Amino acid sequence: MATERPDLAAMLYPLVRELIALELPVLAAHDVSMWGYSVLTALDDTPVRTQAALAEAIGADKSRIIGTLDELQKAGLIERTPDPADRRVRLLSITPLGRRVRRAVRKEIQAQEEQVLATLAPADRKTFLRILQQFHASR
Repeated sequence: MATERPDLAAMLYPLVRELIALELPVLAAHDVSMWGYSVLTALDDTPVRTQAALAEAIGADKSRIIGTLDELQKAGLIERTPDPADRRVRLLSITPLGRRVRRAVRKEIQAQEEQVLATLAPADRKTFLRILQQFHASR
């Protein structure tokens, strides 16, 4: 009989909770919300998107991210411009300041993650990161 293991969510949730707790002070120091960071990351990966495409890419309801977009635009981190092909549609792009903030946040978050990853043996750490990247790329 195979040994039972906990469900994936049961194993991952404590880790995710710990990682979020490490991220929150970094985000606060840069005056960016978790959703704001998600938006900046998505726009840095693909510079121009419609609001609807962005919402789908980050798994957010398009009407619920409007406030986040307003905050990011007010802070000079993104720009929203009318789509020349359809003036009802807004195109989003990250500004140079937004790119600097996103990269600084990522660097600081990953430095915090080192505390968690340091608990793994080097070979296990490399395998863990490789597998997570495979899962991320396949979703």
